[in-house]
Amino acid sequence: MTRSPLGRLRRFWLDVHLWIGVGLFVALVPLGISGALLVWHDPLDELIHPHRFAVSRGQDALPASTLLAAGAAAFGDRALPTQLRMPEEAGEPAVVIGRLAGSTPMGQRPRTLSAWIDPINGRIVDVAEPRDELIGVMHRLHGTLLIPGQGLGRKVVGWMGWAMTLSCLTGLWLWWPRNGAVLKALRWRRSPSTFNNLHHLVGFWVLIPLLLVSLTGVYISFPETSRKLFGVETSQGPREKGAAARGAPRGPGMAPPLAAPGLPIDMAVAAAMAEQPDRKLASINLPTEGRRPAWRIQFAGEGHVLPVTVQISDADGSVVKGRAGADQPDPLSRRMRKIHDAQETPFIWQLLVFLTGVAPPLLGVTGIIMWLRRRARRRHLTRPAADS
Repeated sequence: MTRSPLGRLRRFWLDVHLWIGVGLFVALVPLGISGALLVWHDPLDELIHPHRFAVSRGQDALPASTLLAAGAAAFGDRALPTQLRMPEEAGEPAVVIGRLAGSTPMGQRPRTLSAWIDPINGRIVDVAEPRDELIGVMHRLHGTLLIPGQGLGRKVVGWMGWAMTLSCLTGLWLWWPRNGAVLKALRWRRSPSTFNNLHHLVGFWVLIPLLLVSLTGVYISFPETSRKLFGVETSQGPREKGAAARGAPRGPGMAPPLAAPGLPIDMAVAAAMAEQPDRKLASINLPTEGRRPAWRIQFAGEGHVLPVTVQISDADGSVVKGRAGADQPDPLSRRMRKIHDAQETPFIWQLLVFLTGVAPPLLGVTGIIMWLRRRARRRHLTRPAADS
């Protein structure tokens, strides 16, 4: 029987939709589940490591120099401090992050050690490598599928986002009723098969958030290309030149920290706070090797107010003009990240993003069962003709 052009087109998109689901099922399941769990990253972290949050309340935090010194003492010779993160809210620890001693393999990010500190009394509550813990593994799984090498895993995840986008669009085209009876198509008993009904209804209701999460994931995975596509300009600091730049690793967080900064941390913080007197201190990045080492002091954003980063010269404590926002994401990138991660968003969006993570495994399983049943029916229908 000859199919109509519309029938052939439908068959083509069905094959595309099917092979995306079947071919990428093994990768989409861990990608989706890890993304779903990371929606509630902070509560999950507190549930797994409650001792890290057993800190004092109700007083002002210790000076940054005291917290940094406590973290450095906890590291000993194992790591060199690179960052101090201040508590976001009362009852949370301060965290000092250090770069582990030893050489870093080419193309890989340095391994880090973290120290959780009671911000009121400076007590060390824990020291560990978050990268190898459950949440750290989930972050790497969701961001790179645990593929080694700088950037390759992120690109693979980005192409997975394109595949999921295509799957959403072809799924909507295949779901759409040919007679235009959309309301009837939303009923549970659209098909006699429970698996078919699950696939159709779950796929329809999760379509829009899944499409948004997939596209924002593509933006995050290909940031430079995405910014050019949307015409987003980002401020760039001066490029390092000469032997120091050529010998230093490239990329965020790759340059090794200074073993002994020239400017005390409290002076760097005071200089930055003079520039942003009404903002809450969020984090302090210690200066790294290069021609012009600088402290990067970030102040938290609130509501529609974006975070602000001020860079302070390690040589003389002056504000480095033209570099204050060099390492700050542009507003569009921040919005894309917020949509994708569902952080600092209403609970309803967090729930929807969570469902976009658990839906692909369900859609994959039901889709494979539907495909196997369809193949079995075809073999059953063609067998009598072949036998005759």
